Amino acid sequence: MTTASTPPNEYQLIGQTEDGSAGDLLQDLDQKAGRIRLQALISEWLRMENLVVLTGSGTSVSAKGKTMADLEKAVFATIEALSDLPPSIAAIIKARKDAVDLDVLGDGIGFEAWLSFVANAFVIAGSKETPFSGVTWSTTPAPSVKELQWFVDRLRTSIFAECALTLPNTTVAKSASEIAPQLAFLSKLVARDSNLGRAHLFTLNYDTLFEQALELLGIQYFDGFTGRAAARFDPSVYGLDIYYPGEVAEGRVRRFDKFLHFYKLHGSIHWFERDGEMRARHPNLTPFQGYADLKPDEKAALLTKLSGAVPSVGILPTANKFAQTLTMPYAHLFRSFQVRLGVPQTFLLILGYGFGDDHVTRIIENALMNPSLVMLVVEPNPASSVIKRIRDYKDLGKRAFVLCPTNAAFAAAKFKHATFDDFARSVMPDVQWLDDFLRLRRFEKQIASSASSSDPDPAA
Repeated sequence: MTTASTPPNEYQLIGQTEDGSAGDLLQDLDQKAGRIRLQALISEWLRMENLVVLTGSGTSVSAKGKTMADLEKAVFATIEALSDLPPSIAAIIKARKDAVDLDVLGDGIGFEAWLSFVANAFVIAGSKETPFSGVTWSTTPAPSVKELQWFVDRLRTSIFAECALTLPNTTVAKSASEIAPQLAFLSKLVARDSNLGRAHLFTLNYDTLFEQALELLGIQYFDGFTGRAAARFDPSVYGLDIYYPGEVAEGRVRRFDKFLHFYKLHGSIHWFERDGEMRARHPNLTPFQGYADLKPDEKAALLTKLSGAVPSVGILPTANKFAQTLTMPYAHLFRSFQVRLGVPQTFLLILGYGFGDDHVTRIIENALMNPSLVMLVVEPNPASSVIKRIRDYKDLGKRAFVLCPTNAAFAAAKFKHATFDDFARSVMPDVQWLDDFLRLRRFEKQIASSASSSDPDPAA
């Protein structure tokens, strides 16, 4: 029970209660007791043998990333601001925006599916090998092959620019509560008992924020690619692991602690196709710093200025050629997701995903038939349809949970609790080596400052 001196709990943990109904497992607990129970449950789940994490666009919002709906609006606004926008493409964009505005029930196709139709239409119109003679458009005038090429190229570059995100400077963070959430989350994710199975992180995001955080933290990872200069996709790397050799590990082979497997289900801004293969090479993101804060006409001007310098990215919606989603690498990545969820003693943690991708959602719901799988969905909106979805999983017993703010907490501070940032920084159990990392980064900055101030004047 809460009193005037003990603030109410800020979170709800919705799942099956003792009486068999779906309810709040933290109900009637004050803030301290609720936090203790919540962290105890999460710590227990994180000790399960197979840890699988799925992240969506919500995990990039704090770095000025966009949800898929906002990404669609931003991309269209930028393309419409281009001076050489063909009338046929303007009509296609208008028809899509009208359809989204009228889709009050939310049962229309998503942005990625729509992009796939556009990309496929371009392949049909421009290929002599297809058994089709052309495409009939519902808008007028119908676009030419050249205009479709223009549209697909602008979609690619605009999406790349919106997703060319960079982590903030870590040296200014004084504590773990101020650090970028990707850093906090990953450091806690790999701080598991080394005898447990490796963590498997799946993401639907195109940006490279997680890769940047992994490298800053010194966490080794396999992402399905081998090589350095222009890495080639090779799924066999997911069967590998990293160990200390006996001569540096007290005479016995020991697993390297900071390691995980990383999967980008929808591709990435640093993927590209070459000679029929998927390759990976991280581009320079410096020209796009601050891009998210620009107005549409300013974004259009920058993309025009950088024309030719923006790489052609191998992301799923705008680079697919009909059956590409059924071939490498996407088929293997989705199959890996399905296989991992079928392993006994699995904890599935879902962050920043609104269950809007039917393909991914079907895999998750099929996996819930795994009798030893526990799923926790972190959702910052207590009125979200995601919560109703979890409540409907009544036949699953005490295995499907959603963490969200209480209605009172949400009313007092919208999207403060149960966000990815909040979960990573304050809900997940703390680890000491994250504080050590921050101290090291500040020490490196001090050394660099001292070195630069002591350098002699080159003009003297």
